[in-house]
Amino acid sequence: MAHSAMFENIKREKVAWYLKWCASVSLVLGMSVRASGIPELAIFDLGFSFVGICGWLMVSLIWNDRALILLNAVGFLILLTGLIKHFFMGV
Repeated sequence: MAHSAMFENIKREKVAWYLKWCASVSLVLGMSVRASGIPELAIFDLGFSFVGICGWLMVSLIWNDRALILLNAVGFLILLTGLIKHFFMGV
């Protein structure tokens, strides 16, 4: 029984490792697009940033880190609002 729990923990940490790196790359891409200052690319900034924040939110839930959960949940809502405005309000 203990062997199974240990294997599950290792598997969960491996998923978190890949997820945090993919999410970090996505966030860096979003920041790079934002830094370009080209208004037509704003949707890519929102898209990359949203994917990155979702990834880090999942990692924070795996780690059960309340500070990261709060930070990424707020970021998720802010970016979701931006995406809704872009697609449904034409902003």
